[in-house]
Amino acid sequence: MSGIFSRLPEVRPARLRGVSEAAEGSVVTHEWLDVPADPYPPALGDAAFYGLAGRFVALHAPHTEADPVALLTQFLVAFGNAVGREAYYRVGPVAHRPVESVGLVGESSVGRKGTSFAEVRFLFDLARDPWADERIVSGLSSGEGLLWEVRDASEKPADGKRKRGEPKVDPGVADKRLLVVESELGRALKTMQRDGNSLSGTLRELWDCPAKIRTLTKHAPCKVSGPHVSLIGHVTKPELLRLLDEIDAMNGLGNRFLWVMVRRARLLPDGGSLSAEDRQPLADELAEALQRARCVRGMTRNAEAAELWAVVYGDLTGDRQGLLGAVTRRAEAHVLRLSMLYALLDGVAVIGKKHLLAALAVWDYAEASARCIFGSSLGDPEADEILRALTAAPEGLTRSAIRDIFNRNVSAARITRALTALARAGLACGRKETTGGRPTERWFAGKREGRP
Repeated sequence: MSGIFSRLPEVRPARLRGVSEAAEGSVVTHEWLDVPADPYPPALGDAAFYGLAGRFVALHAPHTEADPVALLTQFLVAFGNAVGREAYYRVGPVAHRPVESVGLVGESSVGRKGTSFAEVRFLFDLARDPWADERIVSGLSSGEGLLWEVRDASEKPADGKRKRGEPKVDPGVADKRLLVVESELGRALKTMQRDGNSLSGTLRELWDCPAKIRTLTKHAPCKVSGPHVSLIGHVTKPELLRLLDEIDAMNGLGNRFLWVMVRRARLLPDGGSLSAEDRQPLADELAEALQRARCVRGMTRNAEAAELWAVVYGDLTGDRQGLLGAVTRRAEAHVLRLSMLYALLDGVAVIGKKHLLAALAVWDYAEASARCIFGSSLGDPEADEILRALTAAPEGLTRSAIRDIFNRNVSAARITRALTALARAGLACGRKETTGGRPTERWFAGKREGRP
């Protein structure tokens, strides 16, 4: 599934106008699954710049080198965290809250990832909301340390042992909102690889917005009620590919992030010229939006949005293969939460079509970014190695040649399993060739269409 937003005829972005319906509806081949020559996805659709979030980008973009995508996505995540967890959208027994996490993927320094969050932070400061001063932190190291920042009151002191003169009660943290901003997300990903580190599991659990979390550590156990934790991380593509290992990708950490590729938008040798006075009207609007959004509780969709949701839901929940599939497998949850954020920015409890279209545009870009980052990897080392070899061999490879790739150290059964996975994902196809003797099996990259 790719480009759900772009396939809606009434909002097809400019990059696809003029493309025939037949071409758009054609069967996906392996060329669609390869990493594009341009290492960045197509431009973010205009629908994403709706409402207050769009006005924030429009005001700031000409005065910063930061990517508009970075400005927009971080503004959305920050707003959702500042609002808190009172607003919810119920899907069966699950209550989705305005919690999101975004990973900005770009070159170190010149990607201007840190610059983009500075613009967001400054506007919240001008809105004079205490959240900006008190509930933005950095320095992820362990799951226990993260939960400690939103812990409940407890009769046990911080170290689990009460010394003479110490209070009997730890007051805990009353405000359960917490925005973690990691300018070096790679460092946190590396920490997760240590034996016994609980950070990956804790981040997954927090994204799910549980009512309560309890740690079972011996010396400093704690309980957390109603956590509302979001994460903004900055990382380079090589770091992400190296440190987000297959286990973390497959176990669900990767698909709890919106991965968006960003780059420097323009050169401003003297910096921007946007003053605090220029920003203040928008900051006042932000303060009012926060006040209205904090009054929202249960959220619903109107009839138009419900109709659109029914159209896109099948694509959003479709089967996804490999590492790319693993990091995009919560598409429907991300789109739902993004649509909640756009509605809350309008101060309303009813998600309209315009809110859902904006959310779909953001997801369209995030999915395209994930494709650029993770490519067509299946997460199976043997299948990925075979695919690389097939892609480099237009004439195809026989079974015997495929075994030679591994110096015949991989069993025929494992090769069969890998080829089956490639075929099911539409990444490779095989055919039998008869040469007068025993039939030979030859494999090619891509699907069967157009093959002799």
